[in-house]
Amino acid sequence: MPSDDLPDTFHVTTGEQLRAVSSLTRHRIMAVLRFEPATITQIAERVGLAKGSSSYHVRLLERAGLVKVVRMRKVRGVTERYYAMAARSIVLPDPGEGGPDVLMRHAVADLEASPAGSERHVRMAHLRLTDEQFTQLGARLEALADEYRELSDPSLPDTSLVFALFRPAPHRQAGGDTE
Repeated sequence: MPSDDLPDTFHVTTGEQLRAVSSLTRHRIMAVLRFEPATITQIAERVGLAKGSSSYHVRLLERAGLVKVVRMRKVRGVTERYYAMAARSIVLPDPGEGGPDVLMRHAVADLEASPAGSERHVRMAHLRLTDEQFTQLGARLEALADEYRELSDPSLPDTSLVFALFRPAPHRQAGGDTE
């Protein structure tokens, strides 16, 4: 982690913050900053952006309070700023009924962009659970993600873990069945 004094969570509550995290580019920038601070140049290289574009997106994230400057140093007369996440994790508001979850859209885009032939573990399972089992499984998945986040080493390649545990809306029968 960039700093031990970071708050555990940052709750996205404003429209500006939601717009900032809704961009796939900014999502990828935040992933770069998740474990260690980086300069605009470093961010641009890791995300595959021009420095100007990287700077623009980082400024939007900074203005929304999602990233912050954690260190500055002079390099050949220029002040170099190191940016880091403002919190260990970001909590988004519930997308509401029928609303696509921004994290899932970003996760699918990242999965589709991952190198062909790379190792992946993708699975979808349809379950029938009691309310108690549903709650227990959710807690176990979150605890497992937290456990492995604590084991993360910034020197290792990025790995993404995404899960969604939800109860789908009831499906209506095709053909307009009536009673």
